[in-house]
This record gives sequence, structure tokens and C-alpha cells, in this order.
Amino acid sequence: MTLRKVNLVILVLLAVAFLIIVQRNLLNLSDFLHKENPDAGVVLPFESELSQNLRPDLRLRSGDEIPVLITAAEDRLGAAVTAINSVHSNTKANVVFTIVTLNHTVQHLKTWLDESKLKDIKHKIVIFDPEQLKGKISQESNSVEAAKPLAFARFYLPLYFPEAEKAIYLDDDVVVQGDIQELFETNIKLGQAAAFSDDCDSSSAKGIVRGAGTQNNYMGFLDFRKESIKKLGLRANTCSFNPGVFIANVTEWRNQNITGQLEHWMQLNTQEDLYSKTLGDSVIAPPLLIVFYKRHTAIDPMWHIRHLGSTGAANRYSSQFVKAAKLLHWNGHYKPWGRGAAFTDLWDLWYVQDPTGNFHPIRRHEDNE
Repeated sequence: MTLRKVNLVILVLLAVAFLIIVQRNLLNLSDFLHKENPDAGVVLPFESELSQNLRPDLRLRSGDEIPVLITAAEDRLGAAVTAINSVHSNTKANVVFTIVTLNHTVQHLKTWLDESKLKDIKHKIVIFDPEQLKGKISQESNSVEAAKPLAFARFYLPLYFPEAEKAIYLDDDVVVQGDIQELFETNIKLGQAAAFSDDCDSSSAKGIVRGAGTQNNYMGFLDFRKESIKKLGLRANTCSFNPGVFIANVTEWRNQNITGQLEHWMQLNTQEDLYSKTLGDSVIAPPLLIVFYKRHTAIDPMWHIRHLGSTGAANRYSSQFVKAAKLLHWNGHYKPWGRGAAFTDLWDLWYVQDPTGNFHPIRRHEDNE
């Protein structure tokens, strides 16, 4: 009888130990799943450390992560979603989107992503703090800088990618028709921090910018009468580049303190008004042009077909050429979600309907209904 009691006690102890192990494993699994798919998914880069709040991608993805930064303003949210969908749909690469927005846009953005075909993309939503720009831009309430603080997010790449060696920045008024992996693999020259598209890199680009005056050289962006500009020794007729799409060597960006250099010129502009009035709304390009003067790599021209938002774009580019391009950019007055833009049919291919109904493209045929 004594032996049987001993055996019974041992069995009971083993059963209890088994149940404890099972309970702990279940708790660990629950915690793991919560971390992989949290409800919030929003981080504050200027107030806390960036954390990876990423949804699992059900489509097979391979290779190292490709970090992509894009901003999402409330009045242009459909543009950002369209750009993201075009990137995601045309690659099998392991793309991770960092979407920078403002507080009041977060819920709309989350709803759009969660209730659409994009619910499984890998992404982080990051809130941009406009206080980061205090003292660096004009304080006038009606200034372009004050109205579009998200435009400056690209200046702070190392904050968004503290561990990445390389990253891509995209404006929201683009669609990507090629595999973003190819753009990411652009070979940035040794010691340089970024690759941009030069505005003199193709006959098509020249045809567009000639019609817009001096937008293809430094004189269109900087006031060469100012002493601070004169001291730099820049040539006014140097070909400019477009900052709406670029690949950054984040390590070099950090080592060379590119962000600090950009902030220096932003602050100096508030004191000395260094930017040219030829392009009155250009506040992003001038500091970048100064810091990266003859110190950047050129992007393959087919990876940044620009000026599709300019007057006469449909006459300067053939439909065959635009369809064959790897990336389309509607920089200029006319946007593909509004009236008057060219090649809106290519943008429409990637548009994802807003589940809230607050955003929808404006098309000519709607005016006649």
C-alpha cells in the first residue's frame, strides 16, 4: 500500500508540473502574438525609442528588410496609400514602410490600412512632432513651411531608421511600377550619403523643366545675391536634383551629421532669407541642394520620371514611355487624384478606396453627373 501511495503522489506531482509548463508556454505565446500584432502600432520618434510594431505579411517575402519612408498628410492620405500599394504590389521583397503622419490623421490612416487589402503590409505609423522645427522655419501662420511640416520628415532619416544602413524616401505623389528592390540596390558612391535624380538626366526631363524656367539649376532655388550663398562657391548653373525620391546611406547620413547641416541652413534662412523667390513654395530643396552639392550619386532616370503634374506633361511624354517607366512622380501643380493631371489612369490602377468615404479622386466625368 505504501508503494502505491508513493507512486500516486509522484503521478500527481508530474501532472501538476506538466500543467504549470503548459500554462507558461501559453502565456509566452500570448505575449509574443501581442508584440507581433499590437492594437496601437504607433510610435513617437522624438519622445520615445522607435519600436517595431509590424503586422505579418501573408504574401511570401524574401531577403533583408527594405525600409521605405513616406509621409501621410490628412488631405493627401489617398496619395500615400496609393504609393504604398504600388510598391507592395510590384515586389516580393521584404519591404517595411515607415509612415510618418500627424496626430489627427492616425485613426483615419489605421482604418484605411486595417480595412483594406493593405492590412497585412509590414509597417510602422510614426507621429511627427512639429515642435522639432521650432526656430528652423518661418513662424508666419500662413507660411508654406508651417502648413506642411511633414515635408521636413525626410531630413531626420536616422531617427526613423536607427539600425538600418540604407533606406528609401518617397513623396506621396508617386506610383512605383517596377520592383523597389532594384531601386534599393542603387550603388551609392563611397563616402556619399544619398542618391538623387538630377534634373538634367534625360531629354524628357529637360523638355519639361525648360518650360518651367530655371527649375533645372541652382539659381532657381537659391538667392545668389546673399553673402552666405556667395561664400559657398556654388555655380548657379549647376544642375539641380529632385528631393522627392532618394536612396540614403543612413550610416553616412549619421556620420556626416547631414540632419545637423540641413537644420543649420534652415535656421540661417529664417534670418537671411536665402531661398530664391523664383520657386516660391520650394522650402525642401534648397538646404538639400547646398548640403549635397556635387556630393550625391545619380539615380537611374527610369526610376524617377518627374514633372507629370506640370502643364503639358501629356504632350511631352508618350504613353508608351510612361507605362515603361519604373517610377512616376506627379510633382507640379496637378495631382493625379485631382483635376487636370496627365496619366491618371496609371495612378488609378493602385488606388485603394477609402473605407471611411472621406477621400476620393476627382475625375472630369464626375463633374457632368
